[in-house]
Amino acid sequence: MEKNWIKLLVGTNSFELEMTKQMLEEHDIPAIILNKQDSSYKFGQVELYVHESQEAAARLLLTVQDLPESPDEFSDGQ
Repeated sequence: MEKNWIKLLVGTNSFELEMTKQMLEEHDIPAIILNKQDSSYKFGQVELYVHESQEAAARLLLTVQDLPESPDEFSDGQ
């Protein structure tokens, strides 16, 4: 991955993080998902990154959309 990308969110629910990524990209904020989950057993984490120059705007959008800003707030309820 290129330099200057900031980990914005970490969670276990890849579907929720993918929806968040799409919302950010709809607002012209490039985002990258790094899936570190085991494909068979679904343990591990999924990480969402944004470029550091877009971090403030991304966090603002998370607040406006009422999405968690803390990496630990995304989970699949397990």
